[in-house]
Amino acid sequence: NNPVTWIKNFLKGLWLIVGSHKYPKWLVLEVGVGKPGDMSSTASWFKSDAVIITAIGETPAHIEFFNSRRHLIEEKSELIQTLKKGGLLVLNADDEDVLAMKSKTREHFVTYGFKEGADIVGSADKVLYSKDGVPAGVVFRVDEGGNSFPVMIEGVFGRNHMYASLAAIALSITLKLPMLTALDALKEYDVPPGRMRLLTGIKNSLIIDDTYNSSPFACESALWTLGSIENREGSRRRRVAVLGDMLELGRHTLEAHKEVGRVVEKNADILLVVGHRAKGIKEGAIEAGMFPDNIFEFLDSYEARDFIKDYVQENDIILVKGSQGMRMERVVEPILLDQKNKSKFLVRQDREWKNKK
Repeated sequence: NNPVTWIKNFLKGLWLIVGSHKYPKWLVLEVGVGKPGDMSSTASWFKSDAVIITAIGETPAHIEFFNSRRHLIEEKSELIQTLKKGGLLVLNADDEDVLAMKSKTREHFVTYGFKEGADIVGSADKVLYSKDGVPAGVVFRVDEGGNSFPVMIEGVFGRNHMYASLAAIALSITLKLPMLTALDALKEYDVPPGRMRLLTGIKNSLIIDDTYNSSPFACESALWTLGSIENREGSRRRRVAVLGDMLELGRHTLEAHKEVGRVVEKNADILLVVGHRAKGIKEGAIEAGMFPDNIFEFLDSYEARDFIKDYVQENDIILVKGSQGMRMERVVEPILLDQKNKSKFLVRQDREWKNKK
């Protein structure tokens, strides 16, 4: 999904692989940018043994304060300058702009992705179904050095979790950790709240909770995942997309939202848009051919929350996503079946967040 989400999932995967074994413990930092100068300022005070670059996307997150996409890419790539001599650079080979960053270092680099030619290659990814035909997670294969291994991650959807696993595996191999040990550790993958997490909803519905944050690349990826879910065992699941504003896109705001709307038309039966920027999603969906009566519009997540708790039907599958400021977890809360443990399943449930409007 988006770069921030991928790196957070990577960190969890890395800890599962490395943390429980007798290997050197690393201090792992997540580094991002919001405006020009952020990365150069951050990179000035530490040196890295390894740097992992995840993805950029056609309309990257946090592009609002940059002159151009190229400007933002250059800012992000400055993280590579923190590498120590003899350090390792790990790159997503599926993103051409990320792969091109190999030219920015003389240190060793390793690549991962789903395209042929990567050092760690993922393939045959698909939705994992239970014996009852209920979507339960993802399954894919990992190839490295002529060896092929199956990987199964329960409780999540989306390639973001697969990319995180591939990145963690790429680094673990350089630490001389056996592949089978790494893959075995990933069976205990701890699914983070709000990041393409599968939750059981009311009326036998299934919720894809991706409410942590949003960007054009991540939102489109989540929608394609929604559209890939099959109807099995004679059941008919409505695919419902609940999408909030994507923030910090600057002059790209309108077109990015309209493009998401075009993807909605191909992957969802029902669309709920939340926030004034998300009107662009509605416009794009209608332009692409979506029936207007299947689209509902709300000012904020409070309005959407009040509507959806009565709108959900039996066996619906509901994707909920939006930027952090939209607080889309409020939409998930009333349709979550396990209300006793909602503070465990949902993002931003601590007192400070709950007190914010």
